[in-house]
Amino acid sequence: MLHLKSFTFNPFMENTYVLYDDTKEAVIFDPGCYEKYEQQELVDFIEEEKLNVKSLINTHCHIDHVLGNAFVKRKFGVKLYIHENDHPVLKSVSAYAPNYGFAGYEEADPDFYIDENDKIEFGNTTLDILFVPGHAPGHVVFYHKDSGICIAGDTLFQGSIGRTDLPGGDHQTLLNAIKNVMFTLPENTKVYPGHGPMTTIGYEKENNPFVGKRARF
Repeated sequence: MLHLKSFTFNPFMENTYVLYDDTKEAVIFDPGCYEKYEQQELVDFIEEEKLNVKSLINTHCHIDHVLGNAFVKRKFGVKLYIHENDHPVLKSVSAYAPNYGFAGYEEADPDFYIDENDKIEFGNTTLDILFVPGHAPGHVVFYHKDSGICIAGDTLFQGSIGRTDLPGGDHQTLLNAIKNVMFTLPENTKVYPGHGPMTTIGYEKENNPFVGKRARF
């Protein structure tokens, strides 16, 4: 059985996720923990649950999703996985982090590149990787068929979509990717986004004002 724990970190109110199964092996997605108390909150949960963290994964590499990369790599001795197209996005964070008040940001290099033909495996769990660019050039999401869970980053939100006005973003690319990739998932798929509450594919197909049947934009 797959278990999910979410945290909301940093002033961007970013969602960090820990996925783990009954073997107690786990993966961490998008660690936004910057402050010491945020880092400790993540560590406390992992230690309380006696989890064995196997890897660190970024859905994409905007600042709010990578603030805790270096800490997680060091604390748990794990490798960082990103899509190759987002490597320049990750490298750029050091240049602008102080402008956002993160003068103590610590850069972490990726160890492996992942793409849509790869899988993420831990314990008894296998996650499919879907390539969904538009918000960021190397944005990927992760789908677990048996539990119907999708870790969606900043692609699809409850009633919204990821912004596309940042470097490397493209509005039409994101719309196409959501419709042609994410909307192929079963309607009862639970979408856990990078910000805000969980939603479902079915709800967004019907109601999302950008990509749903009632689209207004």
